Amino acid sequence: MAEAVGRRREVMVVLPGLMLAMVLAMLDNMIVGTAMPRIVGELGGLTHLSWVVTAYVLGTTVSTPIWGKIGDLYGRKAIFITSVVIFMIGSALCGMAGSSMLGGPADGMTELIAFRAIQGLGAGGLMVNVMAIIGDLVPPRERGQYQGIMAGVMSLAMIAGPLVGGFITDHLDWRWAFYVNLPVGAVALVMLVLNLHLPRTHTKVRIDWAGAVLLSVSITAMVLITTWGGNEYAWGSWQILTLIAVAVVFLAGFIVVERRVAEPIMPLQLFRNRNFTLISGIGFLLGFAMFGAINFLPLFQQTVQGATATNSGLLLLPMMASAMVVSLFVGKAITSTGKYKIYPIVGGVGMAVGMWLLSTMDVHTASWQTGVYIAVLGLGMGFLMQTTMLIAQNSVEQKDLGVSSSATTFFRSIGGSFGVSLFGAIFNNHYLSELTDRFGAQAAERMTSGGGARMDPKQLEQLAPQMRTGILESLATSISGVFWWAIAFAVVVPLLAALIKEIPLRGGAPVDADRQEVVSPAAG
Repeated sequence: MAEAVGRRREVMVVLPGLMLAMVLAMLDNMIVGTAMPRIVGELGGLTHLSWVVTAYVLGTTVSTPIWGKIGDLYGRKAIFITSVVIFMIGSALCGMAGSSMLGGPADGMTELIAFRAIQGLGAGGLMVNVMAIIGDLVPPRERGQYQGIMAGVMSLAMIAGPLVGGFITDHLDWRWAFYVNLPVGAVALVMLVLNLHLPRTHTKVRIDWAGAVLLSVSITAMVLITTWGGNEYAWGSWQILTLIAVAVVFLAGFIVVERRVAEPIMPLQLFRNRNFTLISGIGFLLGFAMFGAINFLPLFQQTVQGATATNSGLLLLPMMASAMVVSLFVGKAITSTGKYKIYPIVGGVGMAVGMWLLSTMDVHTASWQTGVYIAVLGLGMGFLMQTTMLIAQNSVEQKDLGVSSSATTFFRSIGGSFGVSLFGAIFNNHYLSELTDRFGAQAAERMTSGGGARMDPKQLEQLAPQMRTGILESLATSISGVFWWAIAFAVVVPLLAALIKEIPLRGGAPVDADRQEVVSPAAG
């Protein structure tokens, strides 16, 4: 009892700094999503809108396994702090994109995409290290309540993000959507340096850089395939075929390397574990459907429904609030009962229903209807967000905690990366087709390239009524089509969750109370 109380006191001292670091990544995604129509309005490039998100998610995806593994090998505190610093540097650069300091607005969108990738590299270490540090400090049976708190904080960040993003977009320059990360990150750094104390880890094992490079190249090629295929290049073009060959060859090389190195970035034996494999698949589909589709909600609300940036943030409240309430409930229930299998099943069903409702939206859909639809989606997310991480961590040994955390985050991130790029390509093709049907091929080309790609709601108000109506109907149809595609991936989640084997949650302390030095077995 005394040990549990002491552990709780220790966790509660560290938790505010961890939560603030996690909020840093969550706020950024939501703030930038709300500000996106204004960013596109100034920098242009509507057809590259998805790349602003894709670059960030891709940076997160390729770095996540590396952050998790080096945290296992060399200790998590210094690695965690480094990821926060990289994220802050990326945020500062994103805020300067398209400014006179970096060459002016002509290259603004290209610069923003590149800097978002840097920001994503840092973000890859934020979420995975928060989850792994909690796993170091708290045994699985007690972890549900803390992960419920984390899910609640994430939901609050998702609520605050659109509001902050809307306020910044309406009353300040959109660049503050990135600059706001700097003071928040500075406070998080101070708290982590002062309060976070973890066991020191010594190891002579070398990092699997070959595996990391092979995996990163393969993932990048896969994302480019889903982004460019049928959009920039025909599916049978030499560019796409070359990318397919690169993805396959480098993935095969990655598998060969992982089987031979002493400390692989992603140990393949983990996939012999049934629950771990199922959760990895669920995480991929969750990221694919959720991140890929939700990216288009602010565009629909601000452009089609005519909401201000601030109001579009408010309109996301039902989704965030329902996700927060359900996450807190699930965390308490898991800690109390030790049972968890039913929650990802219910969450998958809720997410699929939410996507179906969103696919029915058109230019006549009222804001309150959208609110109901996204509240249903939020319910599904609440059942899934932290449960998947808990199941993954409980499926592996303590020494592989960082790897399991990073693998779960990795598959969710890569799903999101594929989803954003694929749904972005679907949106672009559908939007161009809709405009072509309404206005002809030449007019559609002008509207989706160059200055015509600046989809600022204020500029739409200046168009002739017939043209404005045609553009809005085209946008609404294209965005609802994205949600329709998302249903196909969401419905698989409860099917996989039904196959999960409910293994009792471990209840022992994962690290000794005396904070003795931990020496890696590989070090001899």
